[in-house]
Amino acid sequence: MLEQIKSAIPDQFEQLSLALMLGALGIILALVVHRIFFTILRRIARSSESEADNVVVAALARPTRWSMVALGVVLAARETPLLAEVWQRVAGFVMPALIGWIALAIMRALVKAMELKLDLQAEDNLSARRRQTRLTIFSRIATFLIIFVTIGLLLLSIPGVRDIGVTLMASAGLAALAVGAAAQPALKALIGGLQMALTEPIRIDDVVIIDGEWGKIEEIRTTYVVVKVWDERRLVVPMSKFLDESFQNWTRKSAELLGTVFLHLDPLADIGPIRTEFERQIKANPLWDKRVQVVQVTETTAQSIEVRLLMSAKDAPTLFDLRCNIREGMMAWIRENQPGAIAFSRVERLPEAAVIEGENPSD
Repeated sequence: MLEQIKSAIPDQFEQLSLALMLGALGIILALVVHRIFFTILRRIARSSESEADNVVVAALARPTRWSMVALGVVLAARETPLLAEVWQRVAGFVMPALIGWIALAIMRALVKAMELKLDLQAEDNLSARRRQTRLTIFSRIATFLIIFVTIGLLLLSIPGVRDIGVTLMASAGLAALAVGAAAQPALKALIGGLQMALTEPIRIDDVVIIDGEWGKIEEIRTTYVVVKVWDERRLVVPMSKFLDESFQNWTRKSAELLGTVFLHLDPLADIGPIRTEFERQIKANPLWDKRVQVVQVTETTAQSIEVRLLMSAKDAPTLFDLRCNIREGMMAWIRENQPGAIAFSRVERLPEAAVIEGENPSD
């Protein structure tokens, strides 16, 4: 018996050495082939005028490198039973992980390539923002599905957990998504993301007012939305709030807005010269988009009148600056040219003699 063990040891050592040598050779050859192939691809991508080619090649470099390593091990395993047995044990984990990684890399590369074609800095960027929002939402949904399926395939390779893997894979069907949305938060968020992408209540860079805060949509995640508030704070809002509750979207159709400046003047103020001066200032201001300019007396009281200056601008930040400029300019003009138009409180003074004698001059 001892002699049989001693004679078997050299055979096992020889098989192990052969397996390691063939495995290392297969990995080296796979890496060399991958490097040559991607060197050619990078040169082709750099010679192309489109930046999207470089993005796709860069995204696929790492996952395909490891896939080539796995292919080299598979080819080497055909020549040695020991390596073939080891690969058979780990293949159930390695192959689904590599396939999921490659699918994820391809999806993200395509999304990034399409984003390069979007010009969010254009003055009229409504169409670009719409596409950006859809790409963001669909990419996150696709990421969730790819990871979900990959985990299910990994669980299928474990005999003791195979039933769990089958259950997860079965629940990925559309019917299960519709039925289990209310019970499973992840699937509910997935359906909410689809609803957000199709109905588009908000888009990337939309100006919204929610919970009394003014800000822009900065990120749209699977379960929440990040709103960048005007003072650089970030407001994290559940996605369900945009689907179930009301909020203000200032750029739903276009970014153009109307704004007002209110002047509280004396009832004896002469509105004609004020209207003329407002028209002069608004036409001279480069922030005005030349759509709307109106002067109206909107309220009167015993002490003052309310004059509304209505104006328009291309977007909310520009409108805010325009209102501040017009408010400052009009008040300066009124102080210099119509100081009597500034509202003040009137107090009727009694004659001094009447006050001393306690008489009422009205009697």
